[in-house]
Parts: sequence; C-alpha cells; structure tokens
Amino acid sequence: MADQPVSSSDAEVTAPVTRQKHASAPADTYGRDVRELNDPRAMRALAHPVRLALLEVLALEGPLTATKAAELLDESPGNMSWHLQTLAKYGFVAEAGGGIGRARPWKLVNLEQRFRVDDSTAPETKQAAGALAELFQRRVFQNLRDWDAQRSSYPLEWQQAAFSVHALTYLTPAEMDEVKDAVLEAVGRFHDRLTDPGSRPADALPVGISTFGNPLPMPRPSD
Repeated sequence: MADQPVSSSDAEVTAPVTRQKHASAPADTYGRDVRELNDPRAMRALAHPVRLALLEVLALEGPLTATKAAELLDESPGNMSWHLQTLAKYGFVAEAGGGIGRARPWKLVNLEQRFRVDDSTAPETKQAAGALAELFQRRVFQNLRDWDAQRSSYPLEWQQAAFSVHALTYLTPAEMDEVKDAVLEAVGRFHDRLTDPGSRPADALPVGISTFGNPLPMPRPSD
C-alpha cells in the first residue's frame, strides 16, 4: 500500500503507513496494532493529505497538541485542531490527557489501519477504499521525490544506505504472499521503536519503507 476498481485486493493503511493486501492474506502476526477499516465514512475521513501527514507525525513524534502539530506540518493551529477532531470522530486519534483547548495533546488510537476490497465489497466502500489507496500512493511517491531532492544534505552513509528496488519474476499467489510476509517480518523487527523511544539507537532516523507487489499486464503481440 488500488485506487482503481479492484476486483480482489486488500489494503492496509498504517497510521504512518497504509498497507494494501490480498483478501486471502492471513491475520497480522507481527505484533502490530492494526485496525480493520470497513466503514466508507471513516475511509473518506482519512483520505485527506493533511490527515495522512498528521497520522505520520503522531506515529513518529508521539502525542502532540494541535499547536505543535501545526508547527511540524506548517499548518495553522486552527486548521490542525479541526483535522484532529475529524480524525477523533472516526476513531483514528484520541485525547492523550492533560491540557485544554489547543493545548490538549492527541495520540494515535492504532498504529496501523487496514482495509480490504474484493468482489463482494459494496460499491460505496470500494470507491472510498480506492480514493484512500490512491492518496496514499501519491504520498509515498512524493516522499520519494522529496528524498531525491534532499539526498545530498544527508551524510554519505545515509545516501548509501537508501535503496530503491524493482524486481521482475514469475510468482503464484501463494508465493507473492510469502514475499509480502517476509518483508513485513523484516520490518516488524523494529516496530517497537515507534512506541518506545528508548529502544532507538542514537543514530537512528525516521525511515519510510514502501513495497508494492502486483501482477503485470502481459504484453499483447501486435496484429
């Protein structure tokens, strides 16, 4: 993590990340705090670029007030407060306790959101899921463009560690599930660093890892 009318796909949206996966995929087994999204109204509420950015910054920074979140995202406190209240209405964030007004801290309710789409999905839900997946994909690629623009400002070790992989092969659906599970298991080794700042090495930085796997349309021979 699908914006098109998808006949058999799953989407998983991670608070900082949005995951899209197959409907046949097994339940989460890597200890992540995942919410299953099936309400199109909640999907539409999340499908906003500022709200996706807000979930990311809450995942990376922990509880934040509207004022602090506004500073981090270059938004007005009033606008940020409205987005937080909208996210709270649909169960994505909640008050962390303490403070009043815009000084109230907010926290994530779940670290990840997941939604699934297949042939049995209602048209309204399929449309909402498609819009959310499309927005997430746009954000992923914008983050990649931002990294490319700023790459030279990072230490050489980070420039060399960053990667972009594109591979071609032939897989069965079961084998594609194996690849996905292997990626999730590898990333899951470091999942506790989101919730436990003390577990982060001194030289660790926030890192985005996005993977996509999908069948390719076969080229048609020319007539």
